Amino acid sequence: MNERTGRGAAGAGHRGRWTGLLARSTAALLAGGLVGAFAAAPAAAGPGTLVTAAGEYPAAVQIDTVQVGTGAPRIAHENDTVTITGKVTNSGSEKLKSPKVMVRVPSAGKPILATRSDIDLMGSWNTPSTKDGTALESPTQEVGDLDPGQSKDFTLPVPVSALGAKETGSYELAVDLWGSTSNEAAHPLGIARTYLPFQGRTNAQPSKVSVVWPLTHAPVLVAQTMPDQDQTPVLRDDSLVGELTGDGRLNKLVELGATMPGLTWAIDPDLLDTVLAMTKPYRVQKPGTSGESAREDNTVPGTGRDAATAWLTNLRKAVAAQPDSEVVSLPYADPDLASIAHNGAHLNGMDAALRKAMTAGQVTTEARLPVDARSDVAWPYRGLLDQRTASVAGAAGGRLVLVNGTSMPESDKLTYTPNAARPIGNGQTAVVSDAVLASLFQGDLSSPHDRTMAQQRFLAETLAIAHQEPEHPRGVLVLPSRSLTVGTAQALHDSMQAATGNGGPVAPVSLQKVADLPADPNANTNVPNDYPGDATGAELSAAEISATMGLQDGVDQLMIILTQPERVRGPFSAAMVRSMSTSWRDQQKAGVAYRAGVQHYLDNLKSAVRVPKKSTVTLPGDNATLLISVKNDLTQAVGNLELRVTSIQPNRLNVGENQPVVLDATTARTFRFPAEAQVNGQVQVTAELWTTGPNPQRYGEPVEFTVDVTSVASGVTYVIAGGTALMILAGIRFYLQRKKRRAAGEIDEDPDRPLSDGGGTDGSDGSDGPDGDDRNDGKDGGKDDGKDDGKDGDDGKPADADPPSDRDVSDRVAGDEKVDH
Repeated sequence: MNERTGRGAAGAGHRGRWTGLLARSTAALLAGGLVGAFAAAPAAAGPGTLVTAAGEYPAAVQIDTVQVGTGAPRIAHENDTVTITGKVTNSGSEKLKSPKVMVRVPSAGKPILATRSDIDLMGSWNTPSTKDGTALESPTQEVGDLDPGQSKDFTLPVPVSALGAKETGSYELAVDLWGSTSNEAAHPLGIARTYLPFQGRTNAQPSKVSVVWPLTHAPVLVAQTMPDQDQTPVLRDDSLVGELTGDGRLNKLVELGATMPGLTWAIDPDLLDTVLAMTKPYRVQKPGTSGESAREDNTVPGTGRDAATAWLTNLRKAVAAQPDSEVVSLPYADPDLASIAHNGAHLNGMDAALRKAMTAGQVTTEARLPVDARSDVAWPYRGLLDQRTASVAGAAGGRLVLVNGTSMPESDKLTYTPNAARPIGNGQTAVVSDAVLASLFQGDLSSPHDRTMAQQRFLAETLAIAHQEPEHPRGVLVLPSRSLTVGTAQALHDSMQAATGNGGPVAPVSLQKVADLPADPNANTNVPNDYPGDATGAELSAAEISATMGLQDGVDQLMIILTQPERVRGPFSAAMVRSMSTSWRDQQKAGVAYRAGVQHYLDNLKSAVRVPKKSTVTLPGDNATLLISVKNDLTQAVGNLELRVTSIQPNRLNVGENQPVVLDATTARTFRFPAEAQVNGQVQVTAELWTTGPNPQRYGEPVEFTVDVTSVASGVTYVIAGGTALMILAGIRFYLQRKKRRAAGEIDEDPDRPLSDGGGTDGSDGSDGPDGDDRNDGKDGGKDDGKDDGKDGDDGKPADADPPSDRDVSDRVAGDEKVDH
């Protein structure tokens, strides 16, 4: 019989039966043993709900409390009286006639639930049976006729001696409703079961039980801070205030934890940072502004200063109150190790980011709390472990790994509960939680009934573990849900209190003391290859993790140009880790919104330094100046930038050299680039910012626009026309001179020699001056032709035009950019 897994010999062939049976038995117990024709019920009942019964078992019976003696709930002793309170409900369609509530005495054949398998088996019973023993004649309680849907409360004090408890162990404690729906004899109409742990004369060494007590919360701090000197922090909402006060979850966890010896606090340092930020003035984003830079008009003042101050003070007292307690600092913002292992372990910088999160977590925790904290503990989501997750946890510094017992089930041959700690290779130790005990504290035990059912099962299980080998105490880990609720925390607190002291089966110790116990050579040390399929659906996807890690590139580029990079570096580094928090598993929609807000904010910061868009710029001349503006909407100065303006056709339009860019906060500056055009027409030009330094990168999106050159003809075309006319005149003159010589009988011995100085002075040869004046004529003609275009200067301006004012220049240009020449 497998006492670790709860499997008997009959079930040895069904590996994992304990897990499936546990789910059924826990549901039955937490439903208070509500019975009926379950096959006919329209839906299964959750913890604390009533089952709509039908058929021969129309009554729903619920046990709310089990009190031993007059004090707090505890393990029963020989002379104690057990008081059971609860409620019965007619869940059928007919009246229940003269019903009465009775207590059953366990079967004489096997009254004690001697093993963990016996405890589990009883939890699987659904309807009244002869296995429940016989009903006691006293005490009983008449509840009167019950109409359909009607309920009545009951209270039954029962001497322990009447239940036949003699040997140390757990016994069935069953309450059923006897009556009828017609004139037939009274019979059981429904039953509720729980456990009665009993301490007889046989004693055992108590098990060393470590309880992990999580203080975690989904990230609330955002990357934005207010643009003041103090960088006032900004929260995405103010919901944390309610959790820090009164019956709020985090407040009750601190109150309860302060009274639990040997507790292991598992704290997310990001929560401590957030609460510390709330002890000072802070702001809260208005709905729908998550990606915007924080301003007075899109945030409101936070309201939790007093609550945060009081909570942090109480936490500091609580962690220091118990000298045998321990504080585990989770990696900063509690990143999702399993999601990263499956979808992001290959990304550059991931290992370094996780190690930094570990280190930052410890530094933060020790700075906020008056205790030493350890940071070598890894806690994957729900404690589910596979080889890839173990590898990522080890790379991040996780020497101890908190593991759910369902991930590393014990062998069928093991008939006892082994120590929780066992080596798994790579210098790591898995501290494996007891699957049954952990399962009791996963949901929300919000009602007294829910808490009682969990507590009685906890006492029964721990009593059985202690008596498996009474002289060899076990090291046991109880690993509740990360999002431990108030009701569940109360149940766990009460369970530990009831099982501790007065010969109880539990001795509370820290995580390290359980980890230090010798590993059982028969315990399972194999980390599975596969990850549970039901846990993959909520994982962060590869795209989400990749996008989050990609933020670092944008942040790094932003750091290059900022004159105060520290105002951005810290907030964004923290926000990146928060984007991968394990808490988003249970709040997927909020996680998506948080990551989108971080990305949007970074994009806004980067685009705040930019070249404004422009469309078409008119360039009226072959030599002019392009004016390109750069804007800085950030609240700090920027530098280490240069502005590059390039033409895709430099043979038509050539633009000047790159220019350095330095801008004060919230300013704009116009840069002048000399431009030389060769021909008329449109040319595409690109203006873009680049970082400077050894590894220059384009910063932001390039801006493409069109330059329309309109006046090159006024200075170039007429010069070409004048030159052509000069050549034609020279050719005519050369022809006439040769013709004249031939008529005079002269022979031209060197027809290729330059023209002679001879020629008429009457202008018939095209000359109107002495020899050589024809060259001057050519030049004069060129000048005249250049002036004939209606312009009187080399700058290409109209003769009668005054220099344009800045207003005139602005009016000529599309967009907010200017062109000068």
